[in-house]
Amino acid sequence: MYPHQTERLTAVLDREGVEALVASAPENIAYLTGFRSLSQFIYRRTPLFAVFSRRGTALVVPAIEVAAAISAGAEAAHILPYGDFFLDFDVAASDVGGRVREAMKRRATSASDALAQALDALDVRRGQIGLDDEYLTFDIWHRAGERLAPMKVVSAGSYFTEARRVKGPWELECLERALHIAEEALNEVVQALRPGMTEREALTLYDKELLERGAAPYATIIAFGDRSGIPAPYPSDRALKPKEIVRLEVGAMFKGYCADVARTAVLGEAGDRHDRLHRAVQSGVEAAIDAVTTGVRAEKIFETAVAAVRANGLAEYRRHHVGHGIGLEPYEPPLLAPDDDTELEAGMVLRVEAPYYLIGWGGLNLMETVLVMRKGARVMNRSARGLVLLD
Repeated sequence: MYPHQTERLTAVLDREGVEALVASAPENIAYLTGFRSLSQFIYRRTPLFAVFSRRGTALVVPAIEVAAAISAGAEAAHILPYGDFFLDFDVAASDVGGRVREAMKRRATSASDALAQALDALDVRRGQIGLDDEYLTFDIWHRAGERLAPMKVVSAGSYFTEARRVKGPWELECLERALHIAEEALNEVVQALRPGMTEREALTLYDKELLERGAAPYATIIAFGDRSGIPAPYPSDRALKPKEIVRLEVGAMFKGYCADVARTAVLGEAGDRHDRLHRAVQSGVEAAIDAVTTGVRAEKIFETAVAAVRANGLAEYRRHHVGHGIGLEPYEPPLLAPDDDTELEAGMVLRVEAPYYLIGWGGLNLMETVLVMRKGARVMNRSARGLVLLD
């Protein structure tokens, strides 16, 4: 765990008066230990826990995952498995194999029992325990609370959100790399778009370019013509036609950190409507970026963006938000919305946007990723913002 994470989490312990924080959501487990569970991805109800205390960290995994956690170098002083799973060991087992063997000898019957062992190993036996409630079912939460008595278990999902919202140097490096990979892959798609290419073909090309650069795709939207006016369409076999609008909203994940990029293109010469609407959208995004700085409230960014869009060609423009935080999850607090009074802090990373959907005609979007600075903001994107004209 990097010093930044340790400092943020220790500050939460001090402020909330808890002896340990127990993560259950995949992103929070990754924040504490760097480990991501394939079992939890496949079967959401699989309980995993990562524990942070002033005395160190521990990781609780189902027995099927202990070899993966150890071989991946999970950053935990104690790795404790639970449940049944059968493993055989070669007589010449490696150091990893030996550690797996020893861990399996200590496996607990249940996840709650293993969590109790983890806390005991970290010398946490009294006081309050903050348990992440973002991912647990009620029955698992209830059993954990009973097993940890007389320690008091309190809801801690928001505690992890608080810790994660300000990014450290390594996190910023991962976020920026994810963003630049997404832009590079998107540029390959833009160069390849031709009449007759389908949405599905364009998306397949994007995924290929992304994977070749070491990132993974998620939630990618490439929509043509009137389908671009659908806010969240799956890709189809709809072919691109001359003079049509193309909405490109692509995601990339690098080392667990997320990036989103959105650009709008037109095949051939842009019409007055294309230019006018894109100018309005771009004005809103740029006004929002100009307003980002430490101490400003999230709702102020929203007001600024909407006002700029309305003043530059879309007088009736309406939105419920104009962006949000981004990090280990693609959608993190704060929300740049009318009812979010969060004050921005240096080190927050925001995805700023001002999409416009006109059902039956098409849609436009522009997304920029910005780092909140002590004074102003730094745009992390490298690609141009203007309306893209395709040959």
